[in-house]
Amino acid sequence: MEFSVLISIYQREKPQYLKQALDSLYAQIVPPSEVVIVEDGPLTDGLHAVINAFSTQHPTKIVRLPHNQGLGKALREGLKHCRFPIVARMDSDDICMPRRFEKQLSIMENTKVDIVGSWIDEFSGSKRHVVSTRKVPEFQAEILRFARHRNPMNHPTVMFRKQVIEAIGSYQDLKLFEDYDLWVRALQAGATFYNLQESLLWFRLSPEAFQRRGGLNYIKKEIRFQRRLHRYGFIGLWNMLQNIFIRSIIRLLPNKIRKYIYIFSIHR
Repeated sequence: MEFSVLISIYQREKPQYLKQALDSLYAQIVPPSEVVIVEDGPLTDGLHAVINAFSTQHPTKIVRLPHNQGLGKALREGLKHCRFPIVARMDSDDICMPRRFEKQLSIMENTKVDIVGSWIDEFSGSKRHVVSTRKVPEFQAEILRFARHRNPMNHPTVMFRKQVIEAIGSYQDLKLFEDYDLWVRALQAGATFYNLQESLLWFRLSPEAFQRRGGLNYIKKEIRFQRRLHRYGFIGLWNMLQNIFIRSIIRLLPNKIRKYIYIFSIHR
């Protein structure tokens, strides 16, 4: 089965991380048929060098946006350029495990699943230094329940049917919540989900990762998103208030405590 890989890149990415991410796509037992790279605004010379070297060796389509528009808009545009009916997401600083696409394609080929993901191993520095695993539920009913409180899919691991995603309006411009919003709309539209109960991707944790997940600005965005879920009819008023309360506390905690909660509690 032929499939596309969709990646968005912006200028603050590190060339060495991008190279590792791209190399992992063709270290697969089943490599992609094409890679669609969205350049979300002008990039550095180092990033261009990595992309140019990669595109001379592998089937690559480059979509250039004149200025940085954010992940939601970049992926929305990039998806239009994916040739194949199956699309796999990938971030520009993570590393696919060698059997990722083989295992996900097996699900897509042999079931009616529309969106398949997996767990992730979160690492710091080297992929040999895994600090936590983000586990997500396996089956549809569990995923639906989980989604009322937390994001039920690990976005960089997801493979989906392009037609299903386009039918619900594709990615929206919703900073920090582009993927969560997409999964909720897909669940409400009746799309079928599945998560493989193993890690298929090494997810890079930057030193700033937990710092970015705190503060009043993050809380404001989170409140707006929870209100959006309530407007969708996906969560009730009590569920919305509970989610806002719990998340606001976590966002206001000192960074070291927030990191501990994520790694040793939320991400088991």
